[in-house]
Amino acid sequence: MSNPILGRVEQDARNGYVGFRDHAQTPQGGYQQTQTPQYGGPQQGYGQQGYGQQGSGQQGGYQQTQPGFPQDPTVQHGGGWGGDGGRSVTIDDVIMKTAALFAVMLAAAVPAWFLAPTLGLAVWGVGLVGGLGITLYLMFSKKPVSPALAVAYAVFQGLFVGAISRSYHEVFDVAVTGQTLPIFQSIVVQAVLATLCVFGAMLFLYKSGIVKVTQKFRAVVSMMVLGYFVFALINLAYAMITSTPFGIGGSGMLGIGISIFAVGLASVTLALDFDNIDTAIRTNAPESYSWTLALGLVATLVWLYLEILRLLGRLRSE
Repeated sequence: MSNPILGRVEQDARNGYVGFRDHAQTPQGGYQQTQTPQYGGPQQGYGQQGYGQQGSGQQGGYQQTQPGFPQDPTVQHGGGWGGDGGRSVTIDDVIMKTAALFAVMLAAAVPAWFLAPTLGLAVWGVGLVGGLGITLYLMFSKKPVSPALAVAYAVFQGLFVGAISRSYHEVFDVAVTGQTLPIFQSIVVQAVLATLCVFGAMLFLYKSGIVKVTQKFRAVVSMMVLGYFVFALINLAYAMITSTPFGIGGSGMLGIGISIFAVGLASVTLALDFDNIDTAIRTNAPESYSWTLALGLVATLVWLYLEILRLLGRLRSE
């Protein structure tokens, strides 16, 4: 599972991204096969025993060629043809779609910030229910993530993030001090900067090979994410029923420990997201699949930001 949106990448790759291509066909026993005209034979994909043919010059690759067949560079690095006449996804596609979704989310977060003092509960409630509903839909749906659905998710997340951020600002920046704090002392600004720092650190650790995403690592993190998701729903209900700030553990040592665990879990989930994006590019996913990859990455970053915001709030509470 890992990220509930990106946890489908490996399965989609094995199925040849059926549903994401106009004329896709499921290959027999592996990932999408691509035809290389100059050699006249198909490249064998991930479905071969041992993750592809040996002696192809790569270890553990996804789009391996048969012995004696050189690797097509467009398949190795993405940006080639996606198997249905369309272009395959590239890292630039993912970056551009992610930036677009963040822009939409920010556009929704700004009015939510200003509406929060009067309509805060309604605004963040709509954002929470809408975002959670789309996430659950994507977890069980096999249909492609359309641009409209991705934009709708970004709007709901923007409403929720904007309203909840304003609530933290009012409680910890204004109510505690009685005046507006300098910008870098604001709890919201600190949470944003911490999120960016964690993202950069995890990207470096993943790209440098210090953090390696193995099947065992993926399985353990996935089970932990699923368990924490269930706990978060229970904790939300507990906090609303008992009117306890932050829910189980409050601002005590137990609550701080829970927040530290959650921040760490969201951080390592980023490594799984990076690996899923690499997998989609290596397996020659279609360009339209970039919406799925971008949406999953945005979901993890929003989760990380909220957990950091909650941790800072607990640490600032008396």
